[in-house]
Amino acid sequence: MSDQGKYVPPAVWVPAESGGQFANINRPVAGPTHEQALPVGKHPLQLYSLATPNGVKVTIMLEELLALGHAGAEYDAWLIKINEGAQFSSGFVEANPNSKIPALVDHSGAAPLRVFESGSILVYLADRFGAFLPTEIRARTETLNWLFWQMGSAPFVGGGFGHFYAYAPEKLEYPINRYAMETKRQLDVLDRQLAQHRFVAGDTYTIADMAIWPWYGGMVRGELYNAAEFLSVHEYKHVLRWAEEVGARPAVIRGRKVNRVRGKPEDQVPERHEASDIG
Repeated sequence: MSDQGKYVPPAVWVPAESGGQFANINRPVAGPTHEQALPVGKHPLQLYSLATPNGVKVTIMLEELLALGHAGAEYDAWLIKINEGAQFSSGFVEANPNSKIPALVDHSGAAPLRVFESGSILVYLADRFGAFLPTEIRARTETLNWLFWQMGSAPFVGGGFGHFYAYAPEKLEYPINRYAMETKRQLDVLDRQLAQHRFVAGDTYTIADMAIWPWYGGMVRGELYNAAEFLSVHEYKHVLRWAEEVGARPAVIRGRKVNRVRGKPEDQVPERHEASDIG
């Protein structure tokens, strides 16, 4: 291991400039930084998001619902530029006090209903439309097992491996090794499950697949952190098989374009208000 010097934590931590790609929006307190209301379109479902893996989960779900014929799943998707601190507006904090995308507001009832945390949004939409979450207790529980596996595991991939491998201002051996180890362990967990089943929670496509695919599918397809070679993703043949099958679904192709502002121009739909907005 290389000599990186020794850091001795002070008795009381004091915020300091951390550097890195997101240093300008990091802060140790919650709440809004500025007053700005969220826009509201014509559909009952209003999504405020960005095409990160967590944001893509929800747009995939909405496009899958529309593909099933659920007209009530029509939605407006508004771009939240997190690198500019838009998630700290008063309107967004009202929708999600944790200031993280995505946030959904459902205006179909007597009063607007906020839904935040991507996993919660997936469960809410599945229950609201009766789709992609089994009602039989064993199948439902297994689906939720894997949904919560993703919610608990992916922070080690994103905030851990992804941060230190791709975004930190300098490459540090210890954290990269630590989180690469955990990321590969998680890929092995998923690979072993998919060796026995077509989809993550069984033989039926569910919200568990929608939650897991943008993270782990993106990683093995080389679309996340540019780390496929580094992590030897070819070892996870069952994850690769599943990732390609899910990635070929028309609703997935459509959903991953929404609120995207990077990549090929034809894959970017910064805001979505009608089905025709997605090419």
